[in-house]
Amino acid sequence: MILTCSHISKSFGTDRVLKDVSFQIEEREKAAVVGINGAGKTTLLKIIMRELDADAGSAVFARGASVGYLAQHDALSSENSVYEELLSARREILLLEERIRTLEQDMKLLKGDALAQALETYNRLCTEFENQNGYACESEITGILKGLGFAPDEYQKRVDTLSGGQKTRVALGKLLLCAPDIILLDEPTNHLDMNSIAWLETYLQNYAGAVVIVAHDRYFLNKVATKIIELDGGNCTVFQGNYSAYAEKKTMLRNAQLKAYWKQQQEIRHQEEVIATLRSFNREKSIKRAQSRVKALDKIERLEKPSEIADKMRISLEPRVVSGSDVLTAQGLGKSFGRLTLFSDLCFAVKRGERVAIIGDNGTGKTTLLKIINGAENADCGTVSLGSNVHIGYYDQEHHVLHMEKTLFEELSDEYPALNNTRIRNVLASFLFTGEDVFKRVADLSGGERGRLSLAKLMLSEANFLILDEPTNHLDVISREILENALKNYVGTVLYVSHDRYFINETATRILELTGNTLVNYLGNYDYYLEKKDELTGIYAPQTSGQKSTALFGAAVSAPKEDAKEADGKRGWKQQKEEQARARKRQNDLRRTEERISELETRDKEIDALLLLPEVYGDAAKCVELNKEKYDVSQELETLYELWEELC
Repeated sequence: MILTCSHISKSFGTDRVLKDVSFQIEEREKAAVVGINGAGKTTLLKIIMRELDADAGSAVFARGASVGYLAQHDALSSENSVYEELLSARREILLLEERIRTLEQDMKLLKGDALAQALETYNRLCTEFENQNGYACESEITGILKGLGFAPDEYQKRVDTLSGGQKTRVALGKLLLCAPDIILLDEPTNHLDMNSIAWLETYLQNYAGAVVIVAHDRYFLNKVATKIIELDGGNCTVFQGNYSAYAEKKTMLRNAQLKAYWKQQQEIRHQEEVIATLRSFNREKSIKRAQSRVKALDKIERLEKPSEIADKMRISLEPRVVSGSDVLTAQGLGKSFGRLTLFSDLCFAVKRGERVAIIGDNGTGKTTLLKIINGAENADCGTVSLGSNVHIGYYDQEHHVLHMEKTLFEELSDEYPALNNTRIRNVLASFLFTGEDVFKRVADLSGGERGRLSLAKLMLSEANFLILDEPTNHLDVISREILENALKNYVGTVLYVSHDRYFINETATRILELTGNTLVNYLGNYDYYLEKKDELTGIYAPQTSGQKSTALFGAAVSAPKEDAKEADGKRGWKQQKEEQARARKRQNDLRRTEERISELETRDKEIDALLLLPEVYGDAAKCVELNKEKYDVSQELETLYELWEELC
């Protein structure tokens, strides 16, 4: 046992955040703390780290255990370079190496017993240096920097010149290098791109110590967590397994609690009706029996009704009109900023009903591409054309579509003047803005609140083509799931950028990866993308696949460089279009085959029923005719079954 939390409670004024929270963390265990925004996850970590005092209870680490903690906005400020800052985390290795080098110089001047004694010390220090992985220290640092998304030319940058997100990544790198017995991480994936998150998953899975994580990235939690600690309404419940196992068990538990609640309510109503009936008899015995039942009813421990998921954010996306089949066509798009080329000669199309996710590393130009499509940014070259009856709804991760000086009520009433006050208040209530909240200024809202307000405007737009830039940022898990369901039920078209792999896996019907200044097309969700990534990147973006480097567990291993041929963008685009056409044809053939199989199976059953009728089996000619038809049906079905297997 490396951490024990016992009966922790915490209140802020009248708001009780944590109620009697208890759990334990074993050595090498990987646990995740989950819950909606405001559930007390960060508060719990701060109490464990003694940055905040609990009202009751305690958190105790095992004796002698080393602890590492990365807060949500834990950014460093240092005059060291990025590499020097990580190297400082291995200070004991540096001091040890310095002593070894000093001894090497001293031994040149020593003789006899003094030399023998120095050699003994030298050998002991060298053994200690090796045991502490001193010889691999440099490659370990390089591997972690690469894994966290730092390019080699950034290693010598001063830490105090970096962005907030980069500073947080440096702090995370230092923490991983220190390798404490238990690590507490608060939203460690916030400033990482997909490749860095995947690297961190592998690192933590193989980490020798225990890990406690607060994160909203469900794909990440599925890969890393072996235990889920849920905070809900201040109460703590522990589930074994990853996030998917937790979600399944949580649903089953909630259904059982709801069933028990309604069963108890039914029993209470029944007893109340019996009591009322006994009292209506107005006799001494019946009144005594009624009083006895009242006492028994008072002793019942009343069950609380489980919180309704529907009480959370409610979003319904309905387009006002249906667009044409061709929603968006981009030809030859290119964009550069100075000497930095983001992309060139991009060609792609989006059809009605598709949900297309654009993914790629940070800085590849995903947000810029969305801005060009929405007309907020000009391309250096190329064209973007929209189809007939296409009406765009745009969600901007920086919320530039919001007016900071306005109140929430004004933000909606000015944009949609036809809405009456009641309708505006109802819409805001659907996104958890009630009472006096509607008169808050937009500038005073948190990131999550601005996100909900932007989604409210998006819902009211009744657009048939949604362009979304990081729509899940600042949303808690339940809100993300609600948005996922809304998009899956949306009959319009969606094009979005997201780093949330679980969200992509649930919603995307197609993925466009922006890599090597070009787009690679994947006809499926995120799991399909992972399956086909190496194959398709090698075909359509060989200049990136041949130069990738992989960092595992702190050691950097460079992939061999291959001679990358000049990618022919237009030819690649034609090949992708042909692949899509073949896939669509296969889907149509499969649908027609299944329909014909269903028709023939129905007819086969009809023939069997007819052959049992007296007027039919007594008619030899009719029997022969039906049996011949049955034979023909069975032959055609056999052929169709084989075709169906091939198409699948």
